[in-house]
This record gives sequence, C-alpha cells and structure tokens, in this order.
Amino acid sequence: MAHNPQAPGPDQDPAGSTQMFQAFVNDTSAPQRSERGGGSGGVRPGVILGAVLAVAVVIGLVWLALG
Repeated sequence: MAHNPQAPGPDQDPAGSTQMFQAFVNDTSAPQRSERGGGSGGVRPGVILGAVLAVAVVIGLVWLALG
C-alpha cells in the first residue's frame, strides 16, 4: 500500500465534522424562546383543533360504516 502524505492522521478529522457537531450541540443546548411571545408552554390551540377534527372524522367514518 502506497503512503499518502495528504491523508489525515488518526487524530485529525478531515471534514471537521466533530467540531461542526460540537458547535451544533452547543448552539441548540440553550433553551429557545418562543418568537410569538406568551411563552406559556401549553398546548397550542391548533393542536387541540386538529385533535378534535380527527376524532370527529373517525366518528363520522364509523357512523357511515355501521349505518
């Protein structure tokens, strides 16, 4: 096997992915604040509305299937 002088050594990260990953983890480890304000941390109204609609659709399909 030929020796390649440009090949990275065992202690080198050729793409810098370790440093990039550490920067990503350090940037995202801090708690993010909501940009909409409020910051109550509760369930969003859209999620509740979506769940209610999903249940209504399932009930409607069951009613049509059995009726």
